[in-house]
Amino acid sequence: MHWLWTLIVGGVIGAIAGAITSKGKSMGIIFNIIAGLVGSSIGQALLGSWGPQLAGMALIPSIIGAVILVAVVSFFLGKK
Repeated sequence: MHWLWTLIVGGVIGAIAGAITSKGKSMGIIFNIIAGLVGSSIGQALLGSWGPQLAGMALIPSIIGAVILVAVVSFFLGKK
């Protein structure tokens, strides 16, 4: 059950990151989950585990990390 909750929270974090960077409509649900989970790892590695936590992820650093990830990926893979 923990994995399901982690995937849901990762998808929400990825969707928030997509909305912040204006790339939310071009990303699918799978990329939202991946961006949320990988962005959470990046954010917590760079900023630590402070702030409110949900499903083992610190929300604020996770969102910041996911925004960084989405911005970098869309910069390199964006349509020209």
